Amino acid sequence: MSMLSWDDVIEQKAAETPEPPRGQPSVAQAQGLETVQIGAARIQVDDKQIINCRADLNQLVPFKYKWAWDKYITACANHWMPNEINMTADVALWKSIDGLTDDERMIIKRNLGFFATADSLVANNLVLAVYRHITNPECRQYLLRQAFEEALHTHSYQHIIQSLGLDEAEVFNMYREIPSVATKATWALQYTQSLSDPTFQTGTRKDDQRLLRDLIAFYVVFEGIFFYVGFTQILSMGRRNKMTGTAEQLQYILRDESMHLNFGIDVINQIKFENPHLWTPEFQQETIAMIREGVDLEYQYAVDTMPRGILGMNAGMFRDYLQFIANRRLAQIGLNEQYPGATNPFPWMSEMMDLKKEKNFFETRVIEYQTGGALNWDE
Repeated sequence: MSMLSWDDVIEQKAAETPEPPRGQPSVAQAQGLETVQIGAARIQVDDKQIINCRADLNQLVPFKYKWAWDKYITACANHWMPNEINMTADVALWKSIDGLTDDERMIIKRNLGFFATADSLVANNLVLAVYRHITNPECRQYLLRQAFEEALHTHSYQHIIQSLGLDEAEVFNMYREIPSVATKATWALQYTQSLSDPTFQTGTRKDDQRLLRDLIAFYVVFEGIFFYVGFTQILSMGRRNKMTGTAEQLQYILRDESMHLNFGIDVINQIKFENPHLWTPEFQQETIAMIREGVDLEYQYAVDTMPRGILGMNAGMFRDYLQFIANRRLAQIGLNEQYPGATNPFPWMSEMMDLKKEKNFFETRVIEYQTGGALNWDE
């Protein structure tokens, strides 16, 4: 049996789908690459949907989801580049024999190893899987900005690694060598593989739930839980005037990721609203189990990266923090909290996303982005 080409797959799917009204592509074809049809009707707001939309995806306006466009504009206002951040103090501290403890050095290297891979995984998921199935142009506009930011984050890790003179091969390959790093990467991959399959299409409850599940996995768990141990550890070093350039870059990345998370939650909730038949009790329980599993994996990562208490923190505090964050994530997508009484042992983390100051938290450079002071961030 010969392998089907992408065009053959699309043609086969189209043949299985009822003929849409004149001027509207089929669900299987609605990707933005359809043949131009002269005389087609103009797009109406109600024609638009997050998934399974048959409207022309090349027509950005009229907006149906202005929140998506607003998030795109806000993300552009928060633009930054890694090479703008001074790494001189970090290099001197890293090269100093007694500048950092072995545990502090391990935290830096392990987190760079995870983050360098993690943002590549997120970018691949966006470009190869999610973008194709989100059938709304204003949401796609934000996804393109997010994809750029993921590339920017990988650039940032490379800039830090190169500045410190670390073994690039060791750090970038850490997800294949360190179990707690590998486990999180492996967990995430299972939630993107089917979406990147060229034969996968939404349009049935089973497949639509698969897309929704994978969006929750990447936005709520991977970006909304898996990143927070590393963020907290490195930003805590910055608060102690250690590795301030590295911490400053992580501060900017955290702000980007907070916007990614909020956008993803809006998309998830909009899909639920437009497709209530997907949000079954069974699916909700599956989602809760997935989030709880994410908390357990991230806690194990905290134990592995912080076997002894340092920086005024220990692994037990991270258990509380992750449960606190998970409760927030569950509530944001309309699910019941799973960790009664969980509290936040690191309230200072909220300061890391507060741009309402003339300089950034570490005061190493003036923020030049004129609209930055107007931004409001939610952890």
